[in-house]
Amino acid sequence: MHTPEPWVIWVILAAILVIAEIFTAGFFIMFFGLGALPAAAAAYFGAPIFWQLMIFIISSSLLLAFARKFALKVTAGAPANIGANRMTGSSGIVLEEINPTTATGLVRIDREEWRAESEGGAVIEPGEWVEVIRVEGTRVVVRSKKQTTEENQT
Repeated sequence: MHTPEPWVIWVILAAILVIAEIFTAGFFIMFFGLGALPAAAAAYFGAPIFWQLMIFIISSSLLLAFARKFALKVTAGAPANIGANRMTGSSGIVLEEINPTTATGLVRIDREEWRAESEGGAVIEPGEWVEVIRVEGTRVVVRSKKQTTEENQT
């Protein structure tokens, strides 16, 4: 059986790692795949295995460090309330009684209707104004505006 050249092994390793990145949630493995390419070049030109490994480690580390710096720069200043979390702090009106016992509750916030539950398990009647405390999955957790006003008056 023929043993493949070391540079071929590095290229195969690079391909495997880059493809594996597709199936992972993070953005981490690809840099090791890209770091294997300079090691493959070193192997092609006859560098000893020690230097191949050193080039792999150094290039992967540099790629990872620069990518992290770039990612932090790109994501800095991203708004805190995006997506469904934009509802936090919004006001809405109860359309269907919010009752933890019967697991019911529907509120309208702007022009959207959301399933709702009350903070602390209080029953909130239809027609009452509420404030969104947080979003949990497909539901909003709300507090009665009447309750908030009473707390502020005491």
